[in-house]
Amino acid sequence: MTPAFAQSQANEKEITLQQAVNYALENNENIKKATYDEMGSKYQINEVRSTGLPQVEVKGSAVRTLEKQMFVLPAKLNPEQNGQPFINPSGTDNTIQAGISVSQLLFSKSYFVGLKAAKSAEDLYRIRKEMATEDVIYNVGSAYYQVLQTKEQFNSINANLNMLTQLEKILTLQYKNDLVKKVDVNRIKVNKINLENQKENLQAAYVQQLNVLKFFMGMPLEEQITLSGSADDVLLDEQPTMAGVNDVATERAQFKILNKQKELKALEVENIRAGYYPSLAAFGNYNYQSMYDGQMFNNPNTMWFPNSQVGLQLNIPIFDGLRKKSQVQQREIELKKMDLDIQQYNKNTQVELSNALSQLGNSQNNIAAQERNVKLAQEVYDTTNQLYKEALAPLSDLLNAETALREAQTNLNNERLKYQIAQLSYLKAKGNLESLSN
Repeated sequence: MTPAFAQSQANEKEITLQQAVNYALENNENIKKATYDEMGSKYQINEVRSTGLPQVEVKGSAVRTLEKQMFVLPAKLNPEQNGQPFINPSGTDNTIQAGISVSQLLFSKSYFVGLKAAKSAEDLYRIRKEMATEDVIYNVGSAYYQVLQTKEQFNSINANLNMLTQLEKILTLQYKNDLVKKVDVNRIKVNKINLENQKENLQAAYVQQLNVLKFFMGMPLEEQITLSGSADDVLLDEQPTMAGVNDVATERAQFKILNKQKELKALEVENIRAGYYPSLAAFGNYNYQSMYDGQMFNNPNTMWFPNSQVGLQLNIPIFDGLRKKSQVQQREIELKKMDLDIQQYNKNTQVELSNALSQLGNSQNNIAAQERNVKLAQEVYDTTNQLYKEALAPLSDLLNAETALREAQTNLNNERLKYQIAQLSYLKAKGNLESLSN
């Protein structure tokens, strides 16, 4: 079975980690949604601003009265009816009106607070886009190195499989010459089949991991790519340290989001308190109205009468049953909770950075130890293989040495992956993940 990453295809594109990250920044769906949210926030500002601009309306109505309301006067006001009250229908058969009205807000503290909140919300969506970018870069980097490590693991298994294949050929030939038993040949075949099964499982894992990488990148699954990076890539431009951890926390997108949410909550409190202030608006109306009897349209008796008004409307809140006071108290409690969220975030940043540093140091030590272990396992295998050829060691020793070598190579590969993930975690904790796109 030939693995997908071992095939040489003319249409296969080789990409680096930087290219993968840049592709994701342009095509990842979460970043696109964050971009749309940021664009939508600009329209929210325009929506809030619109309430402070002149409001103009043109209205018209045409009403046909089917049954008029009766107008009644007391009998004493109508002596000619012999003590009976005067009853007469009121109004006309038709009423037509058309006009224009204009209003302009002159003062409202809530309007200015709302405008500030809308602009602050725009900043919040911008920061959320930064946070979405950080998450995408981390996910792409993590998936990228998982694919590379699987590729490295396949190379190790392939090398061990080649050794078993050569050994199988030798034992088969020796068996034909009655130099070894058939059980020895079968033991080699069993180990070889097990290794081939691992190879097939690794192939499936590689395809799945590559699909995950394409998903985070926003790339179509049918796109053919191969990775050009190395499991030994160093992503850090500086010596990892805990120095300036407090400054690091304030530069991260999550910290900015928490502070912006706190700012919005404070503006919400300010907006509620603005409800205690009076508001003032100017208005003006100009209308034409006609009321007449008879047919509704093409009536020669129709007459139009203009009317117009201008004025000021002042609203002064007096007492609302302490509703606004209760609302303010609720928001103040939420502000205190946000302060605790920020404190918790600062501690969490210290923990993340400390853990990343610890993992970096631990992985470096483990890589060095596993490299020595692989070297020793290789020496043991080579020595045992030579002894076996000289009939000084049993086949079981050779198979055990091959298994130990494969396990050592797998452990080294896993430690390299842990080191790459630790580098990504350190960059994330420091707020420097975007350096991978430069």
